[in-house]
Amino acid sequence: MANIATRSDAAPQPGDSYVQSFARGLQVIRTFSAATPEQTLSEVAARGGLTRAGARRILLTLQTLGYVHSDGKLFRLTPRILDLGFAYLSSMPIWNIAEPVMERLADQTGESCSAAVLDGHEIVYVMRVHTHKILSLNLGVGSRLPAYCTSMGRLLLAGLPDAEAESRLRASELKARTRHTLTGPDALMREIRRAREQGWCLVDQELEEGLISMAAPVFSAAGEIVAALNISGQANRTDPAAMQREMLPALREAAQTISRLLRARGTR
Repeated sequence: MANIATRSDAAPQPGDSYVQSFARGLQVIRTFSAATPEQTLSEVAARGGLTRAGARRILLTLQTLGYVHSDGKLFRLTPRILDLGFAYLSSMPIWNIAEPVMERLADQTGESCSAAVLDGHEIVYVMRVHTHKILSLNLGVGSRLPAYCTSMGRLLLAGLPDAEAESRLRASELKARTRHTLTGPDALMREIRRAREQGWCLVDQELEEGLISMAAPVFSAAGEIVAALNISGQANRTDPAAMQREMLPALREAAQTISRLLRARGTR
């Protein structure tokens, strides 16, 4: 994970290595979300930072390709857009082999299990096995959360050199999501270093009140952290000490099993 480039604050300039029209097309796609599943042309233009004419050309192109549908006023994504995300999942054999391991872990612990990778200062969910609905957030594959206040995020940041982890923290809006959330960069770096040293991470109600999560690393054949595996539970059912005592061994074994399978495949 250490070789992942940080997102630059300076906007890339058009040139031989940067196709501006393609970048703007991706901007348009990203304007659609659970909160904005349908949008007018003006809304897409505003959210994408584009002119109406520019947004219209992109939307019509996406419509012609089958990625966008319009009723004449509102635009929405079509199921074909999933091809773009599943191209990533299908190209990464880790997710083909991780699912049965995660299902066994969820059955063994009675808690929901997730896997995520690091993208900039956020984590991106690549697999979820539900046992309970424990978050008010509706999380699924492709969902993003800030790395600084999540167990998987801190563990993935721990796989980076300190300077890189600090840079990604600076790029994030370090706000208190609950009364328990750590927001100080120094305090967060201490927790990230602790996760690196102990090889796992527990976060107690920093993302959402009542939610406790614990994560362990998944290593590639090259020995780099490529993902994090976690289990999440409710504080009113399992306190942090009990989760660590009763579930950490199973979590670490599951993460090690996936890592061994990756090594056997030679996946880097």
